[in-house]
Amino acid sequence: MGKNSTKGIWKVISASSMGTMIEWYDFYIFGSLAVVISTKFFPSDNPTAAFLSTLATFAAGFVVRPFGALFFGRLGDIIGRKYTFMATLLLMGGSTFLIGCIPSYETIGFLAPLLVLILRLLQGLALGGEYGGAATYVAEHAPVGQKGYWTSWIQTTATIGLFISLMVILATKNILSAEDFDSWGWRVPFWVSIVMVGVSYLIRKNMDESPAFAKAKKEGKTSTNPLKESFGNRYNLKFVLLALFGATMGQGVVWYTGQFYAMSFMKTVMNIDSSQVDGLLGISLLLGTPFFIVFGWLSDKIGRKYIMMTGMLLAILFYRPIYKMMYNTTDVNHKTELTQATKETIEITNNKDSIYTTNKEYSDGTIFIEKKTHFANKKEAQTNISITINSNDEWTLILLVFIQILFVTMVYGPIAAFLVEMFPTKIRYTSMSLPYHVGNGIFGGLLPAISTYFVTHSKEAGKPEFYLDGLWYPIIIASVCFVIGMIYIDNKNKTNHL
Repeated sequence: MGKNSTKGIWKVISASSMGTMIEWYDFYIFGSLAVVISTKFFPSDNPTAAFLSTLATFAAGFVVRPFGALFFGRLGDIIGRKYTFMATLLLMGGSTFLIGCIPSYETIGFLAPLLVLILRLLQGLALGGEYGGAATYVAEHAPVGQKGYWTSWIQTTATIGLFISLMVILATKNILSAEDFDSWGWRVPFWVSIVMVGVSYLIRKNMDESPAFAKAKKEGKTSTNPLKESFGNRYNLKFVLLALFGATMGQGVVWYTGQFYAMSFMKTVMNIDSSQVDGLLGISLLLGTPFFIVFGWLSDKIGRKYIMMTGMLLAILFYRPIYKMMYNTTDVNHKTELTQATKETIEITNNKDSIYTTNKEYSDGTIFIEKKTHFANKKEAQTNISITINSNDEWTLILLVFIQILFVTMVYGPIAAFLVEMFPTKIRYTSMSLPYHVGNGIFGGLLPAISTYFVTHSKEAGKPEFYLDGLWYPIIIASVCFVIGMIYIDNKNKTNHL
């Protein structure tokens, strides 16, 4: 690859990656603030139900992603890659900004969660059209034999978007007081996105159409009915199904377990302080992100299949041991309490609610705070636990999350090139977008809600290792995908379509 082509591809990578990263930021800011959002847009009398409702709303954005893939994928194969993912960028940015403007449940009642759900669905539709466009756009600019390396830069955008969302939240929390952040500061990360979207739109506006699509359009070889040619053609449909059940389904659950479920698990099951979780997850993401490029590059050399399948197999084998170690790392039942340092206070609010706070310290520096609220007008008490862990435990968790992110990079790094190479130019946007977004949006996106439900149910049933039951979902899905992928996927990288 010559100097000029390298310069050209970097321009393409920069424009595509920045826009996709911002869309992921917009999409994940909702999940990163799920704990706070559950208290703002849903009834506060049942915190567990409110949190599950928030996760369900979060998941709804994933469920509609395949519909976005069909709608925008069709547009992308008819009018072009560039204009389609410019439209998705604006739709995503506008929806995110408006979520930050919706009044709370206390102000407008059930209209609040309804408006959040509608905007969340619009976000999902936008993201359904974004990824396929960006991956296709980059792949159609990349030299033959280097698709894995160049498209893997797009793969980093989801992780970087999540990382930036965590950093913006942490910065906002540090600038504002805890009361201000809880009152209105949580809206700031939603508002910030509109500035980033504007900058990205201006950059994308000046980009050219991809050479492969421009050539096909000039020669009159573009599809007039991409949906029919993608899914009505039995030969092509076979590859769509293979892409879904042999690759993206397992990739989706591994991605969301290693990044999103890990965050949710530490905050809601292990009860670690939210800011601490954001910080250690941010470090893990920073350390793991370069490996998307490593495994994308490696897939050009040895093939996509075995790298992706190895990532799934490692996840299947090690998830339960990893999460058991995570839970035991901060389990105060295994620590020595400094009983002389224990403090108990009682506060009576203006509503005549009684708040009992217990502050415990442990010999290794762990701090345990339990707040039990007895409401004057309700029978059930509400208990909130927050644990601040020591630096050794922090680094242990960083390592354990980093290992999970390595699994993510193995299955996710090569997948864009793998999907792009499966389908011809004229229906590529549509054909690759659907299996990707069904695998990630349905199977992956539902994971936090399903796994949290399993954990909650097992805990109520009194199971001693209740915290591991949420892992059965990703383990079973990844196992099925691993078997299908090993049997039916060819390890040879295909270049005949590019």
